[in-house]
Amino acid sequence: MFRAAVRLSVSGARSLTRTHPRCQAPLASRCYSHGKQETDEEFDARWITYFNKPDIDAWELRKGMNTLIGYDLVPEPKILEAALRACRRLNDVASAIRILEAVKDKAGPHKDIYPYVIQELQPTLNELGISTPEELGLDKV
Repeated sequence: MFRAAVRLSVSGARSLTRTHPRCQAPLASRCYSHGKQETDEEFDARWITYFNKPDIDAWELRKGMNTLIGYDLVPEPKILEAALRACRRLNDVASAIRILEAVKDKAGPHKDIYPYVIQELQPTLNELGISTPEELGLDKV
């Protein structure tokens, strides 16, 4: 009993003599990347290289398009051309049409972007035998 009383009195005295808090909150700081910023040309080249892989499979194609559509941009026609060629290599016309639908959705209220993309991709679409969603009547559904 005496031991417990001494222990409580010693810990109580210790708490009175502390001048600084026991737990200090960490300082708020932000860690920004100090790495090199990727230019638009490097970004385009990276995605074109990704879709031009000869051994790309359907999962990688969908993963790449999902990541690309997740960015705050409408992909350049040359990136979309590489993605459409990958769809053709995989014989996956449904994914090609989904890509075009995603671009139309991504363009949003900017009505001049999607026609421009289709205009730029028209030779590739004709070469690959891919119809646009409008030609298939999917825009009216």
